[in-house]
Amino acid sequence: MLTSSSEPSRTEDAIAARQTLAEAIAREGGRIALGYFRDRARLTVDEKLNGQDVVSIADKEVETLLRRRIRDTFPDDSLLGEEYGLEEGASGFTWVMDPIDGTSPFVFGIPAWCVSIAVMRGSEIVAGIIYAPTVDELYSARRGQGAAMNGRPIRVAEGITLRNGVLGLGANHRVPSRTVSAMVEKLLDEGGMFIRNGSGALMLAYVASGRLAAYWEPHMNAWDCYAGFLLVEEAGGWIVDPAAWGDMRAGGPVFAGSPGTRDDLLRLAGKA
Repeated sequence: MLTSSSEPSRTEDAIAARQTLAEAIAREGGRIALGYFRDRARLTVDEKLNGQDVVSIADKEVETLLRRRIRDTFPDDSLLGEEYGLEEGASGFTWVMDPIDGTSPFVFGIPAWCVSIAVMRGSEIVAGIIYAPTVDELYSARRGQGAAMNGRPIRVAEGITLRNGVLGLGANHRVPSRTVSAMVEKLLDEGGMFIRNGSGALMLAYVASGRLAAYWEPHMNAWDCYAGFLLVEEAGGWIVDPAAWGDMRAGGPVFAGSPGTRDDLLRLAGKA
């Protein structure tokens, strides 16, 4: 007969098994995407909402692979992906995935893209994996177990602020342009600096590894940022809990950073 102490152990084992699978399939999907990236003559690209919101054959092929591999091992888990939406399961676990975050850089030959996979148990993100194939960097985190890059522990930058570090910034056409330009203006006026590489997931991984001080985007979808949220938290940083969005599938604003950036970033965004 199982004792009450067995349940946490079984749950942790279940999460660890999904983290291990996520790492493996992120690498597998990344290899497929990298093949297209190196031979872009094979790419077919379609517009979604506009010319800046596109999907390639690589996005679809990688997400199909991820779903198939997950279904083979965890057939009762729910799946939510950018390209093929939600498939509901009964296990209580949900996989939230973006096969290629940074599709625009990807199709133009810029190496700022990644595979992003998060695992949720109920409403909590319990595992997050981001893989950048062009540089073979695998970021991985599990709730309560820390974050690592290629197996080495990572931490957010210590003693960094928005004045002596760099803010990662995201933009899209789902929000008014003034929202982004106002943030840039205020940041520059206070002596800060920003970068935008086209992949919010990758920039969240850079926050977790201490490369960027913080990351802000006025609206992101869950598949773009859930893995990065956990990486930042487990690396010692802070986030604004996406539970405040109300609806995971609707997306919402993203704030994440090293401890010394919190007050200023929230203030600049009008959220203090």
